[in-house]
Amino acid sequence: MKKLDSIKYGLNSRIKLFQNTKKEVFLVIDRKSRVIMKDGLRIIDIAEKVKSKEKHTGFYLKTSAPVCSKTKLYLNQRNILIEPI
Repeated sequence: MKKLDSIKYGLNSRIKLFQNTKKEVFLVIDRKSRVIMKDGLRIIDIAEKVKSKEKHTGFYLKTSAPVCSKTKLYLNQRNILIEPI
């Protein structure tokens, strides 16, 4: 997996973005606290910015944190898949 420069997409430099050989983009959130709806809204914003520059790519969330059930449903409805680290 190749690390992407998040500044290229107009995002904060602390956001960790990676891309695999299939051109799928992964947002990595490595923390212990739960991913809640406020985070979900931010993730959607990040995904839209990345998809505006990278057409026809899949967007995934890779996290070690538990994800709230409402947030999981919200992200799945917007075609953002969640994978464990």
